[in-house]
This record gives sequence, structure tokens and C-alpha cells, in this order.
Amino acid sequence: MYLTVETVLCEGTKMKNPVQILLHNFHWLALRLSLLTILFTVGVEHLYAQGALVDFRDRAVRPHIVNPGQALHSYRVKSLRVDAVLQGQVAEVQMAQEFQNTSDRTIEASFVFPIPQNGAIDRLTLMVGDKEYEAKLLPREEARSIYEGYIRRNQDPALLEWLGYGMFRTSVFPIPPGQRRVVTIRYSQLCKQYQGVTEWILPLRNAQYTSSALENLEVNLLIKSEQNIKSVYSPTHPLGIQRPSETLAKVSVHQQNVVPATDLQVFYDVGDQYLGASVLSYRPIDNEDGYFMMLVSPKVKQPKGEAIRKKVVFVIDRSGSMVGKSMEQAKDALKFVINHLNDGDLFNVVAYDSEIEAFEPELQTFNAKSRVRALGFVEGLFAGGSTNIDGALTTALDFLQDDQLPGYVVFLTDGKPTRGETSVPVIVEHMKQSNASRNRICCFGVGYNVNSLLLDKLAREGFGQSVYVSPEEDIEEKVAQFYSRIASPVMTNVSIDIDVDRVTPEQGKVLNRVYPKKVYDVFAGDQLVLVGRYHHSGQAKVVVRGDVNGEQMEMDFPTELAVKSKGVKYAFIEKLWAVRRVGEIIDQIDLQGQNSELMDELIHLSRKHGILTPFTSYLADENSDVRDMSLARQRIGSQLRLLEQESGESGFKQRVVKSQLQSAGGGITADSPALPEKGAARPNATNAFGFAGQSASANGTVRFKRELSEKPEEVRNLRQIGSKSFYKEGESWVDSVASKEQSTQAIKVQRFSKTYFDLAAKHGKELGLVLKLDGQIVVVLEGKAYLFE
Repeated sequence: MYLTVETVLCEGTKMKNPVQILLHNFHWLALRLSLLTILFTVGVEHLYAQGALVDFRDRAVRPHIVNPGQALHSYRVKSLRVDAVLQGQVAEVQMAQEFQNTSDRTIEASFVFPIPQNGAIDRLTLMVGDKEYEAKLLPREEARSIYEGYIRRNQDPALLEWLGYGMFRTSVFPIPPGQRRVVTIRYSQLCKQYQGVTEWILPLRNAQYTSSALENLEVNLLIKSEQNIKSVYSPTHPLGIQRPSETLAKVSVHQQNVVPATDLQVFYDVGDQYLGASVLSYRPIDNEDGYFMMLVSPKVKQPKGEAIRKKVVFVIDRSGSMVGKSMEQAKDALKFVINHLNDGDLFNVVAYDSEIEAFEPELQTFNAKSRVRALGFVEGLFAGGSTNIDGALTTALDFLQDDQLPGYVVFLTDGKPTRGETSVPVIVEHMKQSNASRNRICCFGVGYNVNSLLLDKLAREGFGQSVYVSPEEDIEEKVAQFYSRIASPVMTNVSIDIDVDRVTPEQGKVLNRVYPKKVYDVFAGDQLVLVGRYHHSGQAKVVVRGDVNGEQMEMDFPTELAVKSKGVKYAFIEKLWAVRRVGEIIDQIDLQGQNSELMDELIHLSRKHGILTPFTSYLADENSDVRDMSLARQRIGSQLRLLEQESGESGFKQRVVKSQLQSAGGGITADSPALPEKGAARPNATNAFGFAGQSASANGTVRFKRELSEKPEEVRNLRQIGSKSFYKEGESWVDSVASKEQSTQAIKVQRFSKTYFDLAAKHGKELGLVLKLDGQIVVVLEGKAYLFE
């Protein structure tokens, strides 16, 4: 259901009926339109709280139209605050918008709510200041005549998504010059639930239509449940998440001086099992493999009696290059790890330069006494000497030969191997030989001088991950953030699969190309986000297997993989998979070398989804023919040679980009805040789906930061609207999935014709947003290409 708030502003002391003015006296009026949209879910449809300001004044000439997105000179939206409580599927919502009249005349305002004919809103209340305003329902036909009339007269597609909706309209209220009015809407809504996942949507995208950036955007959502809340995830925005208990989650988005570019989408699921797992699927073409996203979450806190003991060896570089600030931060990071070990954990510290020194000759059980002694050892570390990486790793792994407990090596270095074995392949091979018990090698590379290729290979072959700390970042903060995630393992040696009913092993695997490729351990309060492709569809179950305190545990959860998706509601899953797949391809090329098959797949995915990286930056070149495969192979091949740089600033940044692609949309990430106090509730932060260096504004404009640029620049030949990407070909914006033949033989549609409105009514917001692009547009809808002239 769409709930739209349209504010009609009339200047002067006499107020005419805004609808009559719009429909009958338009030739003598000047109209300015701006839209401010807030979206919530009601039933199976969407509910908008969308504000539009229309400024009327008499003129003797044709009305002056201010297109959406251009500045309005009579008002501004200063702030937007949303407070909601979601219990089960029912949300109680309050939205407050503050408007300011910046003109020198009194503005007369009326709010209008477009409502579907079969829509229902429970307890809708609209307040202006402390006064409640009554809303009148207009029939669907009368409302449509207003929408179509505006679109036809103004040649403006801004209201296309409202076609087919009824309308509530409130009485008029004044806003004196310079004054502010806070407009508050309160209502109840029923959120959609699918496959056990409840979805709450708040479209912030159309807040682009304010005259200037919102000074303050604040969204607060409290989720309550009778069952334990497992995953809380957004593919669109960074979320602040606090978990006071297993049945409560506080979700927040706070931004300042911002024009929101995307709608806020939040998913959550519940369950009383040891782990929770839920699946969303998307299959746009029924004869091709579909896409799925799986959320896996354990309990927020691990009871002491259930906690899994672990082994941790912290390996710290104390070579000469660490002198000064780096060494002090590294020591503080090590102190954080020691202070946040769990009672009964086994640990040790290895410090290295030219020589190797261990805190103790064997692993120590963590308790109050060993903690004090370890902190004293750390305090006595000083930098100086060469860098014996091979010897340090071998020593650390010698402490972890017992495979009864999960083992972790937290390895920190700021340089290249200069003492002992210095060959990258040999060091990696030595690590593999010493790591028969499959301990997790977690590498931290500090500064641009680090051998980033070596660290990536160690992490890849050592069942761990690599994290990079740039010169301006704090080592302690990065290590603390990472360790807070792995502090409390709840299941180790994890495997996850999906079994589809009536599919036999002879018919092949259900899943393929799943990322991350391996799930090794699951931690308390953490959240796994897996994406992949599926070949078989239908009723299914998720099967999770793993070790808990030495015993194997197996759990299953019912789900369903879509045979054919209706609409593009979950199209973000395909894009998320594509971004991670691009990261995986770059990683394979980095570690194993180039091959033509991987390069062609990289080109195809990057072009289709508009994924801009240092390796595919040619897509952002204004005069580049993005269809020319020969040119693309040449350009990408040249850029991929940057990965031959094992160290230095360029090599460092390439591998940071690769890591960001591989972990895009990854739920709680290494950038999450650290634990404030041991045992306290953790205020997690989840990353929005996306990656550094590329962004898209609400009107589809893409900004991309090239490797040598100081700041992002506008990409003139690429637009991203919803799940689609469009490239400029001549005078037309062409859908990235349109073949050359489709683009030249597309069905022609005259703008504002009957066919135009019929298609807009059928495809709704998906098409309405696209048709706001300037110039000719070629778009593919349900396999057919249309040219909007």
C-alpha cells in the first residue's frame, strides 16, 4: 500500500481549491513540485509517507516547472524522524517531518495521501503542531485524473507510481513566513512475512526532492518478539544494532546533512534453536540458476556453561619499522585481546623481529594470574631488527598442534619478510605443513609497506581472513573490532547446505558458487550472510552441521527456493551475489594468475551490474564502448597487472578493494564497534550492501573514486536505478541487459501515450523511477525491450 503525503502550497491571502487549480486553471499558474517519500510495509504491498510541495502563483505566461530534484525557493524540509515498534508483524509507526517556510508570504498547505482501492490503514492520525487534521477520501477515478492530469500537462513522470491509487486529502493549514511546522503521522501497519523472515521497508529515496539536504535524518526501530530474535539485516543501509536481550533488538539509522539515495529495508527472523537460519531467493529467469541469500545467526550471548574454549596465539611484529606510534598501538591491541579472553581459554604471545620470543614455552590457561603476567610481557616489548615472518608463524603454529579446541593465530606485521625464509610460495607452504589441525590464520597488514599478496595467500590457505590497516587508521581499533567478533565461538567446522524435496544426488548439487566459499566457525552475537546460486527449486530445508564442544550437531530449517520470481522485490540478492563473485574472481586472478574465462566473466558481471573497480574503471569512461569485448579484455588485462605488485600503496589498495567486494553486504563486519565491556551488550554495526569507491544518488547518478583521484567524480555514461544499470549509447540510456539487437528493434512507446500509462501502471515503481531519466530510454521488461521516446 502506498501512503503519500502531498503538500500543496498557495501563496497569497486567498486560497483556491488546489485540485481545481491543478486541473482547470493550470495555464495561469506556476507549479513547483517536490517529493519527500517515506515507505513502510502494509500487508503484501508498500506504504509510503511521501510529501510533495506544489507552489502556485498567478502568471501571464506559461507556468514555470521546477523538475523534481531542483531547488525549491519557498520551503525546506529540515528534519525527518521515524520511531517505530515492531512486534511480530505489527508495527506502530510515528513519522515527524519539519517544514520551514523560507518565502516572504504565508503558505497555505494541504496534505494528500494516495491509497490503493483495497488498502487499509489502521488508526491513521495526522497532526500539524498540536492540532489534528481530518482527511477526506477521494474515489480512485477522481484521484487518477489528478495524477494523469499533472503528468500530461507538465510532461513530468514524477507521479507515475501513483497511478491506480485513491487519495486522502486533508484540510488546509497555514505556514507563516519564516515559520516551521512539524507534521506528524501515526498509524499501525502489518508487515509482510516470507519464509519466516519479517520485512520492514522505509523508502527514504524520494527525500531527494527537498530543496536542500536534510539537516537530520533519524530512524529508530525497536523489534520485540516472544521468540529469540536471530538475524537483523539490511541490504541498503549501515545499521546500529543493540541487543539488550535475546528477544529485543534496537535498530537505528542516524545521518546528518544527507539526501537519502535508497529506501531503507530491514529483515529479521526468530527461532529458539541453537542457531537460526533463513533464506530469501530470487529467480528472474526460470530456466537459469536462481540466487539466494541465507542469514545464519547464533545466540546473542553464550551462557558460561555452553561457551566453547579456544586457543589463541597473538603474533606481533616488533621489527624496526614498527618504532613509535605503530608499536604503541600494536601493544594496546594485544592488551585488548588479552583482556577479552574467556576464562579457560588457552593462549600465548609470540613477538618477532630477527629473533623469535614467546611469552611462555607452552600455551597458558587464561585466568587472573596469567592475565597479569601476559600484560607485563607486552609492556616490555620494543621495536628493532629485521622481519622473520616464516619463523614467527612456524613457532605460533607449533603451539596449536592439539586439534581438540578451535585455534586462532592473530598475526600482525607492517612489512615484508627480510630475515629467514623470504620467498612467498615457500612461506605459505611452510604454514600449510605446520597447520595440519586447520587453525585459522587471521592476518593484519599495517601500512603500505606490507606484503599484501603474502598475507592474502596465508589467510586463504590458512582458513582465515586478511585485514588491512592504512597509515591513518588505528591498529588497536581494527584488531579490537575483529577480535570482538571471534571472542566466543558457538559452533566450529561448520558446513551449510540446502536439500530440495525429491531431488536426488544423481540430479546434481542444489547450490553452486556460494560466498563466502567456506564457513568455518560461527560466533556468539555474530551473523553470517551467505549468497549463492541454486539449480533446483521448490520446498527445501537448510541443513547446518558443526562441532559444539567436541560433539557434532546437526540442525535443519524449512525453506523454499523460488521457481520463478514475481517482480524485483529481491533483485538485490542477484546484485549482492554479483559483487561478491567479482571479488572472488579478482582474488583467484591475484593468487593464481590471469585466464581468459575468468576475465570474460568479470567483464560480463561488471557491465551488467555497473560494478566499478580499479580493474573495470573503463566502464566509467565517457567515450568508452562498453559492448566492445576486445577493448574490455585489453583494458582489464592491463589493470589486472596491478596485482603483480606484492607490496606498496597500489598493491595495498587493490587488495583492500578486493576484500571489500568479497565481504559486501556481509552483515556484521570487521568494522563493527568493539565490546565496550566484557559481558556487556554489544552495539553492533552492520554494513549496508555496497563497497567503497562507488555510490549512486537517488536520481541514478553514479560517483566513482578512481585509484589516483582525491575524491569521487560523477560518471556521465552510467546510471543505476533500483536493480537496473543504464549506459549512455548515443542519445539513449540503454538497459545493461539489452542486447544490441534488442536496443535497435525495441518497441517504440510515445511518452505520455496510453501505452506509456498502461506500462507504468503495470510495472509501477520499477518503471516509474526509470522514466525519470532524461532523453530516450531503452528498458527491458519481462524479456521485451521498449524504447521510450
